[in-house]
Amino acid sequence: MSVLESPSARSELTPHPSDRFSFGLWTVGWTGGDQFGVATRPRLDAVEAVERLSALGAYGLTFHDDDLFAFGSSNDQRRREIGRLTRALESTGMAVPMVTTNLFSHPVFKDGGFTSNDRAVRRFALRKVLRNIDLAAELGAKTFVLWGGREGSEYDSAKDVRAALARYREALDLLCDYVTDQGVALRFAIEPKPNEPRGDILLPTVGHALAFIETLARPEMVGVNPETGHEQMAGLNVLHGVSQAMDRGKLFHIDLNGQRGIKFDQDLVFGHGDLINAFALVDLLENGGDAGGPGYTGPRHFDYKPSRTEDAAGVWASAAANMRMYLLLKQRAAAFRADPEVADAVAAARIAELREATLDPGESYRDLLADRSAFEDFDPETYFGAKGFGFVRLNQLAVEHLMGAR
Repeated sequence: MSVLESPSARSELTPHPSDRFSFGLWTVGWTGGDQFGVATRPRLDAVEAVERLSALGAYGLTFHDDDLFAFGSSNDQRRREIGRLTRALESTGMAVPMVTTNLFSHPVFKDGGFTSNDRAVRRFALRKVLRNIDLAAELGAKTFVLWGGREGSEYDSAKDVRAALARYREALDLLCDYVTDQGVALRFAIEPKPNEPRGDILLPTVGHALAFIETLARPEMVGVNPETGHEQMAGLNVLHGVSQAMDRGKLFHIDLNGQRGIKFDQDLVFGHGDLINAFALVDLLENGGDAGGPGYTGPRHFDYKPSRTEDAAGVWASAAANMRMYLLLKQRAAAFRADPEVADAVAAARIAELREATLDPGESYRDLLADRSAFEDFDPETYFGAKGFGFVRLNQLAVEHLMGAR
């Protein structure tokens, strides 16, 4: 019996609420419609989503306002759906860790919400978000994600980008003021994406978002929500983006899914794209803390879409697949970390040495200039044909653990 078949291993692969797996209502609820074809599945009721996900071992459900009730619903219609959701959450023990607002589907947002050239649209967008912040607070959400899917342009001459960033900043500052004045324990997380549905979206990567956050009046209230596929769509390594967000204390939330290269946003099951990168990402989240513990303690949120080819049964199989993939990668990462040969390869690669400050305590540039061993007596030629780091060996060990070969 292999380690993956053992009873303890099977137990480790069973999702539990303590794993903090959450799903967007728009994920399992995607009907399969796209710009080339109509829906292939019926609409999913929010109560059924809560009950099904809870039965699979998930702990949380997230949603846009328009996922829960139709755009333009009356107050009575809104309260009816909120009541149904609240009762389902109470009966299952499920939580709403994050809420977001749809500022991209309705025609009014064709040029964006916060950055539309139309001032009236911008004011409407702010009111819509403020209304949904009240709902987020009512349901106990801790994070409010802002994805600016329509905040961008297709034509360079059509958008004053500097003015758009000023309007984006104005909006975030107002939202932070509102949350502060209301005494709500809610933080905002910007979700970057390079393109789609706009040709070019503002704040396209984690780095862009982090730089923008520092210009806000209350930067401590705003972080990022990186998504696996969004970074990879730009040809970037999501591990690097998440690591930089963690370094700045700005990883407020994370979206996990699968993506294969620079193309449209595929929203595959997590791990069904770049598997090695997914393995490294899980290792970072679970073992990348300063003391070797979890580097991130928030929800493991799956922002994927069940393939258009799936029926209702396939929807729930795909939801379960996301959680199983994460737990498999978590298990493989733990085995990788515990392997003595890996420890030897890590030492040979001098990875721990990178955590040592380059300068000695109290050392100044004058001291460095006076240190002959740092330059005059240092022989860089000894690195020619020698003193390799063994990165290939280390990566091979990682792949073997990932494949269950060790």
